[in-house]
Amino acid sequence: MNISRLILSIGIISLGIVSFSCSEPKKTEAEKAVEIAQNQSPQLEKKTILFFGNSLTAGYGIDQDDSFSGLVQDKIDSLGLNYRVINGGLSGETTAGGLSRLDWFLEDQPEVFVLELGGNDGLRGIQLSETKSNLEKIIDKVRAKFPDTKIILAGMQIPPNMGQEYTDEFKEIYPVVAQEKDVTLIPFLLEGVAGDPELNLPDGIHPTEEGHKIVYKTVWPFIEQSL
Repeated sequence: MNISRLILSIGIISLGIVSFSCSEPKKTEAEKAVEIAQNQSPQLEKKTILFFGNSLTAGYGIDQDDSFSGLVQDKIDSLGLNYRVINGGLSGETTAGGLSRLDWFLEDQPEVFVLELGGNDGLRGIQLSETKSNLEKIIDKVRAKFPDTKIILAGMQIPPNMGQEYTDEFKEIYPVVAQEKDVTLIPFLLEGVAGDPELNLPDGIHPTEEGHKIVYKTVWPFIEQSL
């Protein structure tokens, strides 16, 4: 190879190197630092919002993702918040049953604990003092294990099947417990839904998907304030 050809070859190789280098823009020191941090930092573990209740929480008769707790998860995801929702609803659950199974859900700390129980107590005519006591014991147990957990109590009302006096006294359990235990109160979980045939399944008790959308709108402001 003569000298002119050698010089030409070196020039072409050098030009290729320069072109390749220019094809990738240089990163600033700040960008490099962020990239390194992202690669080295572990993903933050999601905090938990626990809905602990009966068939209303469980989403009886509809897909669980369409229940009000599922809609809360959708909202959280849309906002990019680092929370996961656990649906601890069990159809037919009473306050006594909830108290007995609570420990299963308290292995990890919930950031927010939403207590939705008592409706089945009222429909069965369980003694009001027992319902009140069980709600208080559930709150006490959560607070004793996780003092920093934010507790929300979902108020409930029942039809006057057991007599108007029982119905009125049942309704008053929730604000009394909320005040005595210093927890946040949702005055009535089924506000705008209860008693409306178009928003409830044929049993007249459990909300439809549309009903759960309204329940979600009732619940979300209280969740949002707790995050």
